[in-house]
Amino acid sequence: MNKLLGVLSLIWKVYVGILFVVMALLFFPFIYPLLFSERNRKRAFRVFVVWSWTFRIICFYHVKKVRKAELPDGPYVILANHISYLDIFLMYSILPQNEFLFLGKGELLKYPIIGAYFKTLNIPVHRGNRMKAARSIVQASREVKKGWSIVIFPEGQIPDVNPKMKHFKSGAFQLAKNLNLPIVPMTFTNNHILFSDPTFILGPARPGICKVYMHDYISAEKVAGMEQKELRAYCYELLNGPLLEQYPELRKK
Repeated sequence: MNKLLGVLSLIWKVYVGILFVVMALLFFPFIYPLLFSERNRKRAFRVFVVWSWTFRIICFYHVKKVRKAELPDGPYVILANHISYLDIFLMYSILPQNEFLFLGKGELLKYPIIGAYFKTLNIPVHRGNRMKAARSIVQASREVKKGWSIVIFPEGQIPDVNPKMKHFKSGAFQLAKNLNLPIVPMTFTNNHILFSDPTFILGPARPGICKVYMHDYISAEKVAGMEQKELRAYCYELLNGPLLEQYPELRKK
């Protein structure tokens, strides 16, 4: 039975993968020409929102905001746990209110088309190179001043024991404090079941309901009043709460 479910999950992953490639090719002529001027980059963001909604409809992914909180005025830092590639694809339709960029791993640059999107619209972080990582934070600071919010997955990668969160890196909190930005925290709780890491060949994947918790935002004043280490620990506990509630066995791992 488990092997059968694994095969069905693999078929679903192939289906989603093919659709994603087809949609990337179809949207490319509409998005790529917009990426070379600041005014048009924000128009490109709107096209990505349409892409996200189209992806959700075609792949039968419904998003349920288990908890929905008020958003601050932008720009802000969007902080989320990272349990699936769905986290990225769905973010545009979950938070279309204020244009944002992803601050994410530079390895994405090696993929055709996706690399072109990522290099021009988002901010790659080259892990393992402190100088380049520092430059990414500087670039993020410049983009915030232009009105962009920044999405950061503070774990830096999908955890090995999914969905148990890894320790948070400091970049998100450094950015929020340096630029006096509020933080919008959110927790994905089941995307790893809807679409597991593709390298996990027979790992779970299926259509369904993506559950996301929108926590109360952390004001710029509160961010400024906390030490970076304290802020990082506070956000970790906040994002981890819904996961421990849904998966109490994570407390033992």
